[in-house]
Amino acid sequence: MLPLIQDKAFAETGAGKTVYVIPIEKEVERGLEAFLNRTTDEAIEEGADHIIFEINTPGGRVDSAGQIAGLLQALEIPTTSFVVNEALSAGSYIALNTDTIYMRPQATMGASGVITSDGNAASKKAQSAWLASMRSAAESKGRDPLYAAAMADPSIDLSEYGAGEGEYLTLTPSIALEVGYSEGTVDDRVELLNELDLSDAKIVEKETTFAEEVARFLTNPVVIPILLSVASLGLIVELYSPGFGVPGSMGIIALILFFYGHFVAGLAGMEAMILLLLGVVLIIVEFFVPGGILGLLGIGAIIGSLLMSGYDMGHMSMSIAIAFLVAVIASVILFRRIGLDKGVFRHIILKDQTTTEQGYVSTANRLELLGLEGKTVTPLRPSGTAVFDNERLDVVSEGSFVDTNQSVKIVKVEGARIVVREISNL
Repeated sequence: MLPLIQDKAFAETGAGKTVYVIPIEKEVERGLEAFLNRTTDEAIEEGADHIIFEINTPGGRVDSAGQIAGLLQALEIPTTSFVVNEALSAGSYIALNTDTIYMRPQATMGASGVITSDGNAASKKAQSAWLASMRSAAESKGRDPLYAAAMADPSIDLSEYGAGEGEYLTLTPSIALEVGYSEGTVDDRVELLNELDLSDAKIVEKETTFAEEVARFLTNPVVIPILLSVASLGLIVELYSPGFGVPGSMGIIALILFFYGHFVAGLAGMEAMILLLLGVVLIIVEFFVPGGILGLLGIGAIIGSLLMSGYDMGHMSMSIAIAFLVAVIASVILFRRIGLDKGVFRHIILKDQTTTEQGYVSTANRLELLGLEGKTVTPLRPSGTAVFDNERLDVVSEGSFVDTNQSVKIVKVEGARIVVREISNL
């Protein structure tokens, strides 16, 4: 019997097992989704026996939370959410999609109402879909869906848990334990591992890489329109600047950062990069080929690459619109202040003038003809032809009719216009 007792003790301490500890921190967005995809794939490849998600998030994007929930539901490895501080909004939804939930004494979970990026309540359709997702997540792990629904629906009255009608439910550790949403309250990870019978297991802690941290920042919904605005502003200012300097560099760097963040986050693929490069090439070629069509195609290609890289078509369209508005305002201000005398415009817009002061004339001004007398060859009505010193000239009378073979005198020469006056025979 001794070997059986030893095997039981071995199993209860988790010796020989591997536990992956993966943090879910800051806002829930596509950068976090990419990080969780990478780390859970690693856990599967390494044959992990358990995954603990240490959650501390105020929430974030509903679409990203949905993708993460799908990832968690597909895992065949046992999963535990350890709420170390707060799992609010999308964070509570993520926790509900794990097998077990543990909380620290000061932690909270819930308050999962859906709001738009401008802080207003989402549409009824979006709220209904989110409410159904919350219920489904709770039911999938054997939890009472009423409390998940109360986290997202303020019309559900749970006054006994501090969430009367008009308020979202937020669970404390004791309430979560009472309603069956938490398996226990623990002070730290060591105590949690004891509760999970994994105290002697091998612990593998995963952290976001520097590239992933940068990508999470650059794909933040607030940062995206700023990056695109800086890019458009920098490139517009560069058009009015002599040479290539700081504004153009800022614009290019902002554009590179946008695509770098979205590429690392798994949002921008090679097709978006190719479309971007094609757009840049078309715009450069437009400077040397007249017509404007290539330039329009280039702008369209760049906008298309931006839309392809975004995780939300509506948000990306709004970000592009903001950047375009910034570019228009900057162009108007710079045009009024500087005009088109500097920057790249001085090379593509003709500024030379063929003035008389510079010696340019459209027709030779034959002042030597003044005073010459001759005879009309045709009637002047008031224009016609006359002969002066055997030279036929197109002339115009001062206004009156002059018949053929009448004597006339040149009284004014203005370029190609020769004015004559009839000589009276009296």
